[in-house]
Amino acid sequence: MSIGSVIELDFDVAAAYDEHASAMLGFAVNALRDRTLAEDCVQETFLRAWRARSRFEPGRGSLRTWLFAIERNVIVDAQRSLTRMPMPASDRIDDVGRESGSVTRDTSPDIDERLRIIAALALLSPEHRQVVVAVHLGGSSYAELSKSTGVAVRTLRTRTFYALRALRQHLDGKEET
Repeated sequence: MSIGSVIELDFDVAAAYDEHASAMLGFAVNALRDRTLAEDCVQETFLRAWRARSRFEPGRGSLRTWLFAIERNVIVDAQRSLTRMPMPASDRIDDVGRESGSVTRDTSPDIDERLRIIAALALLSPEHRQVVVAVHLGGSSYAELSKSTGVAVRTLRTRTFYALRALRQHLDGKEET
C-alpha cells in the first residue's frame, strides 16, 4: 500500500454526537446518579474523542464501542475525583430534610463491575436491551412483556438468548471483532 492510498479518517463529531449522545448520557446518569455530572462526562468524552480521533481504528471496533470505552474512563475519573472532593452541605441533608450525621457515597469497588455491566447493556440493540432489562432486571414475565410490547413470547425468548450471549462475551472480554 502506498502512502498516497492511505485515507485519513474524518471524525465527524456532530454526527457522532447526534447518533450516540443520548445513549451515552443514559449510561453516565445510570453510573453516576447525577445528571449534571453525567452531562459533563459526555462532553468530556467527546472532547477526548476529538483529541484522540487519529487513534480510532474502525477495524478494531465500532465508533460506538470506542466512544463508550472513552466514556467509561471519564466516568471512573469523575468517580475518583468525587471521593477526593469535600461534600457540599446540600448533600448532607437526608430525605426528611434534617441534617444527617453521616453521609455515604458509593465508593465501593463494585462501581467498576456496575460500569462494565452498564457498558455491556449499552452495546446491545434496543430490542435486546429492552427484554434483558424488563425480564432479568425488572422482574417482568415474558407474557407480561409480550402483552405490553406486542412481540411474541418466542421472539422475546430468542432475543434474550442472543442478548445474554452477547453480554457474556462482552463481560468475559471475548467480543467478536
